[in-house]
Amino acid sequence: MALDTPSPIAPYDAPQKDLYEIGEMPPLGHVPKQMYAWAIRRERHGEPDKAMQVEVVDTWEIDSNEVLVLVMAAGVNYNGIWAGLGTPVSPFDGHKQPYHIAGSDASGIVWKVGDKVRNWKVGDEVVIHCNQDDGNDEECNGGDPMYSPSQRIWGYETPDGSFAQFTRVQAQQLMPRPRHLTWEESACYTLTLATAYRMLFGHEPHELKPGMNVLVWGASGGLGSFAIQLINAAGANAIGVISEEDKREFVMNLGAKGVINRKDFNCWGALPKVNSEEYKQWFNEVRKFGKAIWDITGKGNNVDIVFEHPGEATFPVSTFVCKKGGMVVICAGTTGFNCTFDVRYMWMHQKRLQGSHFAHLKQASAANRLMLERRIDPAMSEVFPWADIPQAHLKMLRNQHKPGNMAVLVQAPEAGLRTFEDALEAGRRG
Repeated sequence: MALDTPSPIAPYDAPQKDLYEIGEMPPLGHVPKQMYAWAIRRERHGEPDKAMQVEVVDTWEIDSNEVLVLVMAAGVNYNGIWAGLGTPVSPFDGHKQPYHIAGSDASGIVWKVGDKVRNWKVGDEVVIHCNQDDGNDEECNGGDPMYSPSQRIWGYETPDGSFAQFTRVQAQQLMPRPRHLTWEESACYTLTLATAYRMLFGHEPHELKPGMNVLVWGASGGLGSFAIQLINAAGANAIGVISEEDKREFVMNLGAKGVINRKDFNCWGALPKVNSEEYKQWFNEVRKFGKAIWDITGKGNNVDIVFEHPGEATFPVSTFVCKKGGMVVICAGTTGFNCTFDVRYMWMHQKRLQGSHFAHLKQASAANRLMLERRIDPAMSEVFPWADIPQAHLKMLRNQHKPGNMAVLVQAPEAGLRTFEDALEAGRRG
């Protein structure tokens, strides 16, 4: 399928200033001294509406291999909540800076490039993946950059995330923006899509293959919605798990073979003491859950892969319903980090427990190409204005968000815009 054809930004007039209002465009390539940002400070750790406050801060200086990007829109992810709360760790304990700007997804325009950057130029429209590394160790040169001791997540382990007019990134974080999408649609998908891609295709020999059965927890969320689409695109069978019945149709429309509502079962949380009466009751419920999977896959067909991210509430069940020689792959613990399981079913059935953390550039680019080629949809659920960035995170924290991926506007003055020229004109009208 033909990809979108890049077109240069047309010349336009704009004044040179030291600070621009949100939605006001500087001249192309002009870097103001300061910018607006939603900043977190250590003394404000708490829920998003307390932790995040608008401040005027200095615009980032960039190094020789770095790029400054004008942020048009950004994505909302759970690590923004963790950064605000300061749990499980405070980001300040890592980067030691006085303030933290969260945000690990963005679409925008290259505004300045370091003198060693060769693949990108001012005016390029990009999306940003969130993996950074120093690039000078064995894992970054022939290994897996995600294993590099210098690996870190931009916008969570670095202070310069996307909830600001400008963000600073390494040149290798940039990928072409899908021009058929709006700025906010382009901004909402990279973290969750690339994470799902590595989970399903990055851990040989358990890569996703046609005909496999995959259990997807949180199937209507950001991660789950991409897992369902990737599984379907690969010719495998996705079994989605939901917690609200009104999400069933959404998940089926993404391409799931079947959907299970976990509220129909009572086997969630920590594993009871093995062979206790509580364990027997739990085990009976798990078998009922397993039968619900068989009703979709066929009797005796356990799942090849379990796509895990809730953690504490679901992990004991995941390790049981996975087939012999199959894999439970986990990337998060949104319900808690203390995971328990009956280890007998792991060693006797030789199942694999695999941790997975975001993705390296090749994996993120492969996932992005599926978006460029319009083979998958960003599944954007809601878009919020700049002023509501804390409220968007609060909604996610309280699990009140709609199915799919959330986005926020930064320099894009309104939703629905697909070009810089459209955004420039809308900003002037505003």
